[in-house]
Amino acid sequence: MRTLTYREALREGLDEELARDPNVVLLGEEIAQYNGAYKVTEGLWNKWGDKRVVDTPISEAGFIGMGIGASMLGVRPVMELMFWSFHSVAFDQLVSNAACVRYMSGGLCHCPIVVRGPANGGTGVGATHSHIPEGLFAAFPGLKVCSPATPADVKGLIKSAIRDNDPVYFMENTLLYGNTGEVPDPADGDFVIPLGVADLKREGKDISLIAHGRSVIHALAAAEILKAEHGIDADVLDLRSIRPLDVEAILRTVHKTHRVVLVDESKPFGGVSAMIATIIQEEAFDALDAPIRRVCSLDSPSIYSPHIENEQLPNPKRIVEKVLSMKFA
Repeated sequence: MRTLTYREALREGLDEELARDPNVVLLGEEIAQYNGAYKVTEGLWNKWGDKRVVDTPISEAGFIGMGIGASMLGVRPVMELMFWSFHSVAFDQLVSNAACVRYMSGGLCHCPIVVRGPANGGTGVGATHSHIPEGLFAAFPGLKVCSPATPADVKGLIKSAIRDNDPVYFMENTLLYGNTGEVPDPADGDFVIPLGVADLKREGKDISLIAHGRSVIHALAAAEILKAEHGIDADVLDLRSIRPLDVEAILRTVHKTHRVVLVDESKPFGGVSAMIATIIQEEAFDALDAPIRRVCSLDSPSIYSPHIENEQLPNPKRIVEKVLSMKFA
């Protein structure tokens, strides 16, 4: 094991896949000589050259469309969006094309692309640069969506995503790039985390906190406060993948604790947590001792002011307050 930042672990995963498969290429705006807007691809252009790490024009519709076409001919493009907020510029390509290629071709064509980049608020860049669209894309059959929270998870999942024959949309968080954590050493073998497998980040018995992305970090912090100050012991389940979704892990923690708070940085209307609440309601209603609760971003465009935006997003204080609003026997 080594300690790496989230950014370093992601870069290492990309580097290993470039080495493993000559069909893997990186595409995106300023990812080559400039090393990427967030320095995720730093050093990769120097190592792999122009044909494997490719700067694109500032046209998401153009390079996403190009990547989809290339993927149908055997290339495995990994495309960086500077912000996932720019998805709307390439929505037709991302949804109508990539998601439907295999189905519309009767399984004859695959679309092994990865589209990755930041999908988060909390950085004071305003409403047009702060969308969190994992629930949106998870709603379309044919697409897979990941939102890793830790350095180990981001490395293991990016490698699985690149090897997958379906489109995988990889939602990162700029506020996690500098976080550190233990990551297996490449000398110990090929480290890959399968898509669709959740991870129990903390064992508890009184309540389940179910989250993904940066919300996992908040849930873990809230769990420590709940234990230390209120004697409430929380399970913290990290979904890691939104689609495929590890329904078995969700139901397992619900049956163990009988109470649930869903923590989700996306908006509450039609979000990921709304889907999970429906699954729990339908599959584990009799296991619940209290109504399902949610902590989401407040239902408004992302607020520019950093102090107000911090309260708009999920945070440990809001999670603790939501848990304490529930009745415990």
